[in-house]
Amino acid sequence: MATARPRGRPYGKAITATQRAATKLHSFVYRATDGRVGGRIAGGPVLLLTTTGRKSGRERTVPLLYLRDGEDMVVVGSNGGTATSPAWWLNLTANPEATVEVGGRKVRVRAEEAGSEEKERLWPKLVEMYGAYEDYRRRTDREIPVVFLHPVNG
Repeated sequence: MATARPRGRPYGKAITATQRAATKLHSFVYRATDGRVGGRIAGGPVLLLTTTGRKSGRERTVPLLYLRDGEDMVVVGSNGGTATSPAWWLNLTANPEATVEVGGRKVRVRAEEAGSEEKERLWPKLVEMYGAYEDYRRRTDREIPVVFLHPVNG
């Protein structure tokens, strides 16, 4: 008996390669301008998240929309509604220590997945910031993680 593939739009090799190139360019421009260029997407604020690759051990940086929740930053592991989690989330599950850049400021953070009550509280705010999150949620069978990035002092 064949196992059913999880529902969610797949990315082909060309889209993946284009996405990687765009991510590198966005990160470069963001850093060069302290976030003045590339600091907002679709009206929402953008941060750069740098994780440690779970397989390679290399630093990996990705621009992400985020929402402030007190001192914390909240990001969404939607991966555009694909059936697979984004690499940055898989990296954080292996090592929750990361660095965030907001504008020209770097902050060490520790990632923690939001529990069901926290996700229920935050989801409407996240969708208000970026409506496509709800479309992504409908496209996939995967539970989309909502992730707190807690600043680490010291």
